[in-house]
Parts: sequence; C-alpha cells; structure tokens
Amino acid sequence: MSEQYQAPPSPPGTSPQPGQYPPPGAHPPPGPYGWAPQQPSGYGPYAPYPYPVAAPFNGLAIASFVLSLVWLYGVGTILAVVFGLVALRQIKRTGQRGRGFAIAGLVISVATVLVAVIVSAALLTAHGLSGGASVPVEVPGITT
Repeated sequence: MSEQYQAPPSPPGTSPQPGQYPPPGAHPPPGPYGWAPQQPSGYGPYAPYPYPVAAPFNGLAIASFVLSLVWLYGVGTILAVVFGLVALRQIKRTGQRGRGFAIAGLVISVATVLVAVIVSAALLTAHGLSGGASVPVEVPGITT
C-alpha cells in the first residue's frame, strides 16, 4: 500500500483537482498563437495616474441662470444680466466652467425683457395712451 491515490484527470476547460497542479516554475503550454516570455523590466510597477481635477463652476454663472428664471419684479432679470456678463469675463480670465450657464442666463434675461416690453406696448396700445380711456362697447342684454 505504498502507492498514493491519484484523482482522475479533470475534463478539458475545468480547473485541475488539488493533486494535479504543475510543479512550481513550470510554464503552461503556449496558446494557439504562442506567447512571449515575461522579461524583467527593471523599472518596477508603474505609478497610478492621478485623476484629473475639473475646474470649479463659476458661482456668478449659476446665479445668472437661476435669476433669469425668477422674475422678482424685474430685479432678478437685471441681476441675471449683470452676473452673466461678469461671469463670462471671469470664466475667460480664470478658465472656470459655467460658460453655458452664463450665456443661458443672459439669453433668457434678454428674452424676458423683450417679452415684457412687447406685452407692455400691447397693453398701452389696447387701452390707448390717454390713461385708460376706452371706447364704449355695447353688449346685448346688458344695460348701463
């Protein structure tokens, strides 16, 4: 009984049984295309690359965009234009992000001012420039 029990060989494509590992230092057979032996480089492992740090957003650009969406009796629109212009200048000088927010704040603010001017002109024209005097209109069924 001096013979040691050996497990049957494992089928191809499966991991070998515990007693079937190749001896230390043995290399696996080359694949269908062959393999290149590993050469020591002498330089050691590469240092990991640091993640790039993104430039911060410009706070005035974000404020311009937010204030362009809030009316605040016209004050928000005026502040949005001022903040947008200052933010564009700062972004150009410092390289911060947020140029799109600054431009969007300016565009929305200018569009809001144009709509306010057009609506005001339409209301003044509809009521006449004489302080709201209107032409009498007769409505059937209603007597005054």
